[in-house]
Parts: sequence; C-alpha cells; structure tokens
Amino acid sequence: MAAMKKDSSLTPTPTIQVIERIFALMDVLASKEEAISLKEISEKTGLHPSTAHRILNDLATGRFVDRPETGNYRLGMRLLEMGNLVKGRLNVRDAALSPMRELHKLSQQPVNLSVRQGDEIVYIERAYSERSGMQVVRAIGGRAPLHLTSVGKLFLAADDPLRVRSYATRTGLFGQTKNSITQLQVLERELSRVKQYGIARDNEELELGVRCIAAGIYDDQGKLLAGLSISAPADRLDENWLPKLQATAQEISKTLGHHGIL
Repeated sequence: MAAMKKDSSLTPTPTIQVIERIFALMDVLASKEEAISLKEISEKTGLHPSTAHRILNDLATGRFVDRPETGNYRLGMRLLEMGNLVKGRLNVRDAALSPMRELHKLSQQPVNLSVRQGDEIVYIERAYSERSGMQVVRAIGGRAPLHLTSVGKLFLAADDPLRVRSYATRTGLFGQTKNSITQLQVLERELSRVKQYGIARDNEELELGVRCIAAGIYDDQGKLLAGLSISAPADRLDENWLPKLQATAQEISKTLGHHGIL
C-alpha cells in the first residue's frame, strides 16, 4: 500500500479523487522498469482491480500507459515525449541566474557560469558588482584554456586519461603565470584531487592575483554541463564559501533534472 500512504504534510493531496488515483498508479508504474501485473498494481495502490483496470485503460488510450501484454502495464511513450519537451525548455543559463545572484550576495565576489567548447571554457553568465573589488571581470563570451581555470579542470577531470593526454599534446599545456600547470603529471595529480573532492581550484594560474573555486552543474543523465565558479583577489578567497558554492551548483543541477549526489 506504499504508493497510497504519502505524508500529506509533505505532498499536497489532489482535490479530485480520480486524479489522486492516477498519481498513485503512475508512481507504482514508475517504481519498476519492467511491466507490472494488474494484481500487483492493485495491491500496491490499494485500489480495487476493476477500478485500477478502468483508469489504466483510459491512460493507455492517451498513450500515458502501455500494455505490452494482457494484464500488464508500464509507463507509456507519451510521457517520454512530454518529458523531452520540458527538457528542451530547460536552459542552464536561465536555471543558474537567480542562484548565482544569491551566491554573489554571500561572497560579494564575481560568480561565473562557464561551459566547455573544445579545449577552452566560455563564460556565458556572471553575477558581480563594482563593490567586489576585482580589477578584471571575465566578460561574457570570453574564453580561457581548460587547464588554467577551475571550471576547465572540472571538465578535464570528467574526461578519461587518454583524452587528457591528447589535450596536453594538442595544447602543449602552455602557461600564463608562474603558477600555471605546464606538466602533464602535475595536471593529472590535480585532476585526481578534483575527482576526489568534486571541487576545482585556480591558484593564480590564469592571472596573478586572482584565485577561483568551482563546482560542476549536471543534467538529468549525470553529464557535466557547466561549471559555477567564484573569483576573488588571491588574499580574499574564503574556503567557507565552498559549501554554499556546492549547494548552489546542486540546486541548479536539480532544476535541470539531476537527482543524483554530486
């Protein structure tokens, strides 16, 4: 009866009984990958078999439910079609903008949203103010090498070792400052730490006097879509921002359909 025993304080109850029953049926069908028998559905929802059968047949007419064989049911392709429409409307920039502003209020430092394009990251959004004290704010549309940036390291860490070596060969791991990582073995150790902690850093590697920390934003398939980073003068970067940075990246990921643990 688990599908019918939801905590009403957590989940609003539909005012129309048949809608509540539809939700219960859909929840049961979603709980298993394979088709489920009418008997099992009835037991788990607490609905009489004839009631469950009647509603399921109506849902099958609208392709919300499939009947692969008589007496067995599973979720239908109509839900996939509608889900794809919703997914197509989700935009990482739109999802990130408001949470980025909240993160900026906390840190009072520039917050950047970046994506990968080839061997570079591209800044696609930022939240900042003149009071941040940063001499350089990455312009939207600006680019930077993967291995010299915190977000770029997130993307490299998501690659397999062969791809990382190929990147190193293509780019030569050129440096910008005395802190730039220019040796493959050093980069590989750095990427190992990124994988371990889920956080990447830029320690004045792209620009002297500027440090960054970054966390990843993921889609519903667990793919790294973008990186969220805080940039600050080297002496002002506060490690206490990390929990909020990670929580903000996770909030954006959930908006985009990600439900795993980051």
